[in-house]
Amino acid sequence: MDKILVVDDEPAILTLLKYNLVQEGYQVISAQDGQEALELALNEKFDFIILDLMLPHVDGLEITRRLRIEKIRTPIMILTAKDSETDKIVGLEIGADDYVTKPFSPREIIARIKAIKRRLSDEAPKVPAKETQQGHLTLGHLMIDQERMIANQNGRDLMLTPKEYKLLAYFMSHPGRVLSREALLNGVWGFDYPAETRMVDIQISHLRDKIELDPKNPELIKTIRGFGYKLEVNHESPHTTS
Repeated sequence: MDKILVVDDEPAILTLLKYNLVQEGYQVISAQDGQEALELALNEKFDFIILDLMLPHVDGLEITRRLRIEKIRTPIMILTAKDSETDKIVGLEIGADDYVTKPFSPREIIARIKAIKRRLSDEAPKVPAKETQQGHLTLGHLMIDQERMIANQNGRDLMLTPKEYKLLAYFMSHPGRVLSREALLNGVWGFDYPAETRMVDIQISHLRDKIELDPKNPELIKTIRGFGYKLEVNHESPHTTS
């Protein structure tokens, strides 16, 4: 049985989420205070975290940031009454996996949890662990160390956010293919909501700033107008080395 940490300072929302998640077969631990939630997440193993943005003592963004610094990869869904694009992008950039604006439907929350878990299951290594630990995904001068979750270009480490890393890894796993914004949302964020496609453009812009010589005239991540984006392969294909 999956164990979910639900954090919100509104008792009514905690009750609503806990009831529906338990009905779906999840074990639920709840907290109303940011400091309590952080301590729980650091000291117990959870399969998923649902986290309000505005919390007493420690807010949801700081909790997310701290957990990712501690290399805790538990999927995080942020809940918030805010609907600003900036807040949404910040949350996703520091490592959140999804972002839901209040009011919401419990059925939507459950559907998103399942979508994220399916995506993470699809991303799980399909080769023996010994081989995966030494695996590198390479394309031209780009290289991703899949075990350490780091990337470099021409031997220089790239300072990527978790979402930028996942986006680059997804492109490198699909070299030369035209990927729609919806496909990128589904593959990298784990959901497919047309209203969220602006996030893809923003993240690609940030990634280009870090890997392109001239981000305004990209040579690696090409815009295919009317269709989406493509990682230019330049007659080279990614491969796994050990």
